Amino acid sequence: MNYYEFEDMMLKPYAMKSKESRGRKFKEDEHPYRSPYQRDRDRIIHSAAFRRLEYKTQVFVNHEGDYYRTRLTHSLEVSQIARTIAKTLKLNEELSEALSLAHDLGHTPFGHAGEEILNELMKGHGGFEHNLHTLKIVEELEERYPDFKGMNLTWETREGIAKHHTEYDKAKIPNELEPNLMPTLEAQIVDIADEIAYDNHDLDDGLASGLIQENDLEKIPLWQKAQTEIERANPGIGQPKKRYQVIRKLIALLVDDCIKKSEARIEANTIKNLSDVRNFSSRLIDFSDEVKFMRKPLRDFLQNGLYRHYRVNRMSAKARRFIKMLFDAYIENTSMLPTVFQDKINSKNDKYSVVCDYIASMTDRFALDEYEKLFNPYKKV
Repeated sequence: MNYYEFEDMMLKPYAMKSKESRGRKFKEDEHPYRSPYQRDRDRIIHSAAFRRLEYKTQVFVNHEGDYYRTRLTHSLEVSQIARTIAKTLKLNEELSEALSLAHDLGHTPFGHAGEEILNELMKGHGGFEHNLHTLKIVEELEERYPDFKGMNLTWETREGIAKHHTEYDKAKIPNELEPNLMPTLEAQIVDIADEIAYDNHDLDDGLASGLIQENDLEKIPLWQKAQTEIERANPGIGQPKKRYQVIRKLIALLVDDCIKKSEARIEANTIKNLSDVRNFSSRLIDFSDEVKFMRKPLRDFLQNGLYRHYRVNRMSAKARRFIKMLFDAYIENTSMLPTVFQDKINSKNDKYSVVCDYIASMTDRFALDEYEKLFNPYKKV
């Protein structure tokens, strides 16, 4: 049985099936036993941009400790959650996995602080948005193949990257990727999985760091619900096991709710095929109104208690200064760029876009090292 037959047998009629793919920009023979979306996933995993995620900030900068999530571990956790939802809903697990692993490739060093300052510095030169930069990476910046630039991913994977949509992700979508239509259900799953992952794993990291305390969470309904269930099932459970189990339960509650609500919405709106998904007025993969209501206090708490904590703000302010000083130095004297980046400055690519691409590609520690090399007179260059 080939993968086309397997998908026809196992997946729902509104799932994104390999045989319905719009293919790749550059024609390639497909693999005899790996589906197009498996190949997309593999190309993403083997990319330099994916490996760099290991040293890019989620909330805590790399040098603050080995325990905390990075963009790489976050992407793996998003993938695990997305695959569970996709498999249960009988959608294309491989497409959701590829999109999960790709969704943060375009992130700068130092998290959202890095993205914000690069966007400011690129004002008048196209700005900066990490979803569109991810698209640029997979279409142009990764150079590993003899016949084309980029990774030559399928249309659906590129579409899902561009249409990744959360509170922090609202990019202008290229016309080629049909901005007026909804993305596949597999792409919509990644958006929800991303939210589930960063809510709960940022909560775990915040508690481990001591920036937030469990006592602060006693008034959060979702935390209380999960904690009550864990204490009832495990009387006398002590720390840190209780904390881990509560967070595990929180993830399970959100995943279960998403699966049940999404299944109900698909059925209630008589979604029969992929065209119905794309032409529907809103996204079909979502939480129930009850869980949305319960999530809001938790998200507000993370925003105020963790993301705006003075220690996080201090690091964000330092990161903005580092990146601005690097950017200004390279713009003033592009001969300080590595030769491979100097060579990219031409009529198509001005120095601003090349410097932006170079800085966006940096890991946290590489950016800090570059800062030392350029501004510390005692550091070897």
